[in-house]
Amino acid sequence: MSLSLVVLLLVLLLIAVRRIGTITLSVWHIMGAGACVVIITGEISLPDALRAIDPDIMIFLFCTFVIGQALEESGYLAHLSYAIFKRAGTMNSLLAVVIGGSAAASALLMNDTLAIVGTPVMLLLAKRHNISPKPLLLALMFSITIGSVPSPIGNPQNLYIALHSPIPNPFITFLAWLFIPTVVNLGAVYLLIRRHHSDEFHDGMLRHSQEPIKNHRLAVLARISLQLMLVLIVVKILLGIFSIQAELRLTHIAAASALPILVAAPRRWALLKRIDWPTMAFFAAMFILMQSVWNTGTFQNMVRNASASLTSIEAILLIGIVLSQIISNVPLVALYQPLLLSSGILIPGLMALAGGSTIAGNLTIMGAASNIIVLQSAEKRGWEGMSYAEFFRIGLPLTLINAFVYLAYFRMIV
Repeated sequence: MSLSLVVLLLVLLLIAVRRIGTITLSVWHIMGAGACVVIITGEISLPDALRAIDPDIMIFLFCTFVIGQALEESGYLAHLSYAIFKRAGTMNSLLAVVIGGSAAASALLMNDTLAIVGTPVMLLLAKRHNISPKPLLLALMFSITIGSVPSPIGNPQNLYIALHSPIPNPFITFLAWLFIPTVVNLGAVYLLIRRHHSDEFHDGMLRHSQEPIKNHRLAVLARISLQLMLVLIVVKILLGIFSIQAELRLTHIAAASALPILVAAPRRWALLKRIDWPTMAFFAAMFILMQSVWNTGTFQNMVRNASASLTSIEAILLIGIVLSQIISNVPLVALYQPLLLSSGILIPGLMALAGGSTIAGNLTIMGAASNIIVLQSAEKRGWEGMSYAEFFRIGLPLTLINAFVYLAYFRMIV
């Protein structure tokens, strides 16, 4: 076994435990240490390590963090949350709105965006209604993962599939294959969270209160940025539906949307200092470590040597779920897709790959980047955090249900 793989396994183990003696480690510290080890030991050269850091994703995260920070600091995010959740009269209806709203929004805005914007909203709701943030944060993580499945722009791996395969009209194709089982799987999120956190779901009526705007000028700019992002996302969707060849990447959308805040926000340098830099450091380090593992060729050889047995729907879903925990879902899709393109099961295989590599995020915290964003963002705001075991306790049965539902639906329509 190569040193890179050993380092990756140790990193995953430490992230699961997050403690060394009496010291509690942040996930970005652990991932950063892993990246440093593979660079220092020569498993990956420094120039290759720098090239491994995906500039599109880093720019997207930076710009989205800027918008999220402005929404939160201005008070406009709390104002929006009141407008969205004020009709939820009970904890049951609040959970349903969180799951349904987060899932629908993640299909449009990408799950990482919802992780950034949604985390402070969940913490605010928990504080306002005097409950633990845990069930709401779990609902956010699970619902934005599942909600992103039937959209070619819902998450990075779906976007990769849409851009690098001959799928006709990706928006229609993804919806036709993945929308119905996704709705069923969102129902499973509700039932499992309701069961595992029943003590938090009292029968009393909720009392909602509207938070005042803290900074009116920043709130105006944040609202403009959010509206601009929504408009550009709709434009991107229409370009895809009508097969118009025009490059409008999510990086472009995020950068254009953040521009009003970056140019005109009061005290913008202070705002920039408070965005979630640790999460950006985590992703930079993850890119380096994953590239080092990728360079070993272990997973490429595995796919080549077992190609005949890897093209069934069952195998695609299983491998998508399992290997996404180790090499991340986007590298997995990049490795797996060429095999499926030559297999003769083009659309069924790619849709299974989209589903499996995405619901992998429900199995463990490391299964989706959006999970890490939620976890780090919540801890940054003073939340005590969540263990791997707490996530896995609901994530394992949920992932099994998700996989069964997608498999059953694929078998029904193929």
